[in-house]
Amino acid sequence: MLDFIYYPVSWILWFWHRAFALIPGVGKDSGLAWALGVVFLVFTLRIVLYKPFVKQVRTTKQMQELQPQIKELQKKYKNDRQKMAVEMQKLQKEHGFNPLMGCLPVLAQVPVFLGLFHVLRSFNRTGHGFGQLGMTPEENANTANYVFNAADVQSFLSARIFGAPISAFITTPANELLAYANYGGVPSRLSIALVAIPLMVIAGLATHFNARASVARQTPEAAANPQAAMMNKLALWVFPLGVLVGGPFLPIAILIYWVSNNIWTYGQQHLVFGRMAKEEEAKKQAKLEQRAQNAPKPGAKPVSTKKKPAAAETAVDAETSDAEPSTNGTPKSAASKASGQRRPGGQKRSGSRGRANQKRRR
Repeated sequence: MLDFIYYPVSWILWFWHRAFALIPGVGKDSGLAWALGVVFLVFTLRIVLYKPFVKQVRTTKQMQELQPQIKELQKKYKNDRQKMAVEMQKLQKEHGFNPLMGCLPVLAQVPVFLGLFHVLRSFNRTGHGFGQLGMTPEENANTANYVFNAADVQSFLSARIFGAPISAFITTPANELLAYANYGGVPSRLSIALVAIPLMVIAGLATHFNARASVARQTPEAAANPQAAMMNKLALWVFPLGVLVGGPFLPIAILIYWVSNNIWTYGQQHLVFGRMAKEEEAKKQAKLEQRAQNAPKPGAKPVSTKKKPAAAETAVDAETSDAEPSTNGTPKSAASKASGQRRPGGQKRSGSRGRANQKRRR
């Protein structure tokens, strides 16, 4: 039913197993070759999802920056859900925000995880539970598993890590452990637990510290959001605890997958966030340089770029015209004041005509 997932996962695992089996001293039946095949299956997937992961980080950061505007919309349209949804979509469109990109990398890993789990469980189909065929150990060892032929199945059954089959898990039923009888012997639960439990602890701690690194980069506003706070608690405590609780039911190879995935995530987060921090620092530096270029030089008088009001410009023009010299060298303003002076009787003098009248009276 999900062959479109099982076959690609099988091909990638087959390729890396064959590649590491060619290393001198490793060999096809080595548990190291199969374990490294699982590790590089993870790395292949994460390389494919690198760009979506970067987009996810930028989307998350953008979501944090839009929180104040989102809160305003929620407050403004708290009684109109439909209008709120429309305004939210408009805000997201204006800022090029796509919520789907925030969860795409996680969603893409889920089918790969389930596909790998099914393929690994299908190396031993002697059980009678979900996805099992109830085969005898002989039938199982001589039946192909997707792209893996019967020889590959037998090689996988022979693969051991510190004495434990990498497809076995702590709670493996006794009848299913018989499938390993002719390929390295029936393993004990103790030998499986000695390998699985340390991997479970490492996987749980890696999940916790990855979540802690992610939460530490959140803004105070985003961390204060009730939904974000709930997700932070789940990522910090519930998910790591889930690894410890579910670990006994997971094959050792799946625990290797989990540890490898968390190690890659930890390194990738530091790389991506480091680059984003450098980008932000470069933007701040560019703004400071732009301000420095626009600032007045030392000792120079600052020039106001604001346009003067029309009334102020008219007043300045009037003052300038009044200050212009007259034909006799006296400023016009002074001449106008002189001509406007009053005589003792309270009448104004009127230029040369006034002076002529004075002579006649004398």
